[in-house]
Formats: sequence, C-alpha cells, structure tokens
Amino acid sequence: MIDKTILHCSATKEGQHFTVEDIDRWHRARGFAKIGYHFVVYLDGSVHKGRDISEIGAHCLGQNTNSIGICYIGGLDQNGKPKDTRTPEQKAAIIKLVDELKKRYPTMTIHGHNEFAAKACPCFDVQEEF
Repeated sequence: MIDKTILHCSATKEGQHFTVEDIDRWHRARGFAKIGYHFVVYLDGSVHKGRDISEIGAHCLGQNTNSIGICYIGGLDQNGKPKDTRTPEQKAAIIKLVDELKKRYPTMTIHGHNEFAAKACPCFDVQEEF
C-alpha cells in the first residue's frame, strides 16, 4: 500500500540534461535490476516514467515497499555542492505530479530523501513546499 512519495534529485550539476536511460544505466552499474525511481522530471518539466508504479522502487532504503520515488534532474551547483536547481518548469511539473498521485493515494504523505538518509537530496525543503 503506497503511503508516501519521496522526492529526490539526480545529484547532477545545474543545467546538465540527463535522461531516464542515463539513470537506468547508473543504477544498473550499482547492481539494481533497473532504474530505482518511478518518475523522472527533466529540466523542461516533462515527466518520464522510470520503474512501473506497480513495482517496488529502489530509491530510499527502508521505504521502498510503500513509496513512490520521484527524481528531478539537477540538485548540484556548478561546483558540485547541493543546491535547489529546479527550473520553474520542474517545480510546476512536480506539484502537478504530486497532486495527481494524491488523488490516487489520498492518505499519501510527501517527503524528501533527506528525511530518511544523511543526504542533502533533494536539495530543497520538501516539508516547507508541501
């Protein structure tokens, strides 16, 4: 039963474009069966499917069985330091996607990866925004 959505960043530098295929390759190199996220939001705000929503994700240790993972491309400044690099299009797309998921899973809560792991990811305050 899905009871939460966890937001992530790809931990890539601001303005650099990456795709679902890139993340899938990175995750497979780490031993995953496939991309761990259910959705990836590109710089232009387009939303792309990763792992099917019916499949358990591989995006947050200890939380995968009951959560949906959303990743936006970015999260680091030009020096590789954590930064909220979301474009206006990404911000709007994430809000829309979360709203759609909340209709499907009305009791779902929204979290940042950093709430479950000692990481900066997703590099913005999810609780403040949602």
